Amino acid sequence: MSLENTISTALQSTLKELYNIDVEANASQIQPTRKEFEGDLTIVVFPYVKMARKAPDMVAKEIGDKLCEKVGFLTGYNVVKGYLNLSIADSFWAGYLQENHSNEQYGIVPTKDEAPVLIEYSSPNTNKPLHLGHVRNNLLGHSVSQIAAACGHPVVQVNLVNDRGIHICKSMVAWLRYGNGETPESANIKGDHLVGNYYVEFDKHYKEEQKELIEKGMSEEDAAQQAPILLEAREMLRKWEAGDETVRNLWKQMNQWVYTGFDATYERLGIHFNKTYYESETYLLGKALVQEGLDKGVFYKHEDGSVRVSLTDEGLDEKVLLRKDGTSVYMTQDLGTAQLRYEEFKPQKMIYVVGNEQNYHFDVLKLVLGKKLGKEFGNSIYHLSYGMVELPSGKMKSREGTVVDADDLMDSMFNEAKEGTESLGKFNFEADEAAALYEMVGLGALKYFILKVDPTKNMLFNPAESIDFNGNTAPFIQYTHARIKSLLRKAADQGIDVSTALPSDIALEGEEKQVIKVLYKYPQTVLSAGDSFSPALIANYIYDLAKQFNHFYQETPIMKEADEQKRLLRLQISQFVALTIKNGMKLLGINVPERM
Repeated sequence: MSLENTISTALQSTLKELYNIDVEANASQIQPTRKEFEGDLTIVVFPYVKMARKAPDMVAKEIGDKLCEKVGFLTGYNVVKGYLNLSIADSFWAGYLQENHSNEQYGIVPTKDEAPVLIEYSSPNTNKPLHLGHVRNNLLGHSVSQIAAACGHPVVQVNLVNDRGIHICKSMVAWLRYGNGETPESANIKGDHLVGNYYVEFDKHYKEEQKELIEKGMSEEDAAQQAPILLEAREMLRKWEAGDETVRNLWKQMNQWVYTGFDATYERLGIHFNKTYYESETYLLGKALVQEGLDKGVFYKHEDGSVRVSLTDEGLDEKVLLRKDGTSVYMTQDLGTAQLRYEEFKPQKMIYVVGNEQNYHFDVLKLVLGKKLGKEFGNSIYHLSYGMVELPSGKMKSREGTVVDADDLMDSMFNEAKEGTESLGKFNFEADEAAALYEMVGLGALKYFILKVDPTKNMLFNPAESIDFNGNTAPFIQYTHARIKSLLRKAADQGIDVSTALPSDIALEGEEKQVIKVLYKYPQTVLSAGDSFSPALIANYIYDLAKQFNHFYQETPIMKEADEQKRLLRLQISQFVALTIKNGMKLLGINVPERM
């Protein structure tokens, strides 16, 4: 039982004994004591004052006296205007340190025997490489998966690749027109970049053709629909859906170029999936569910022949589920894919990591499945809606070629890390080791800078700011970890065994106790991050821990401490901090170096 739970349970019985007040143990307001007051935990007593019919300070004193009788690790209390500040014995914090300072599984709950949590993320289109927006998606999805697993949930990570549609055909048409048989090998370029280049090429010629048609007297609206290159792409899509062998073979070839490129990017980002779905294989799956809805009378046929559902009673409008020609829309596919995933994995929750521009789509998906079709798994859908990520230069547009793609971004972060790391001085690495360090620091900076922001918020990614070794950044945290590992190596060289047990009655100084108190918060922070699907809670906790340790390191002698027990205590605190940083950063998909 945690510290807070022990006190909550004791408070519950205390209130019953003193004032005959019944409260739930988990309903008590217990919080960390503010730094300007003495104490470790504070109980807000105002909710009990009216029922106790006594002044707040008197209620706090009576509760404090009784709690100190009941809870052995409480050493005293003070009262400040109705706030009861409790002091925890040094022996509690020292015992906690002894129990956990070398626990490699600290903050990780053993995997439970329960239905899995299914998390969909990435979901790229095969007409362009992954870009900065995809990076945020992938990092969020991966981190949320790691955090859910640390909370004890079995996790299934899935990807849905959008590998069909008019956007794919645009790249194909441009390659046929202007590619001259170019391949990734002949051009010495990643396949996803090659195909993305032809998507940009399509848009360039599309605009030129529109301009020509307008100059010949056609309206701007008609020109947008009648440009020959667009008509060619539409015809290609029609042939694809009809199973035309030539079109299908070209589609397979160009998509494979993209998949090979994606795989290389995923590997560098540290991303993996348990299963990948392809829209070309799933886009028809929802038709049976649409027919089921028609049979039940919860969907209807519109006069134009399309199938729709009315959601006006839920505050939304009507939604098309099948076009008038019987073809599927995105919603059709998502209905079917959700059903397929439920049948395959029986997940307790299906989390979709998708940008906030799709909020309406997922509101509809949940309502259609859960309320209209009566599918229980529809109620398990959760849309992890995240904000846009931009660069200082502004928004990005794929078709105009202004996107910062993930590979170029990672290369630039590598170079930023190289420059920043070498500027620290005392740099003595072999070439391979140095390159691995630059990659670790550069990717760590990228990941941390994105994940430290609440997922729901829009954000501005500044590469130079992310690599700062002194701010709220991964390099600062990584350097702290490396500093501790260097300290522990020195201790080992001097024959100090950090695993040696310390007496339970060892006294703690203020800085020592403060670091242990921050370490104590880590398991609950992981659980809170799991409940809220927010890696930002982990990121900012680790930064606070690193800051607290660096203050401790500056203010408290460690290796120069003459008292052997105090030196050992401080080394164990340092070891515990390094372990917690490593575990926490791993949940963000970030590695930490042994030395820098």
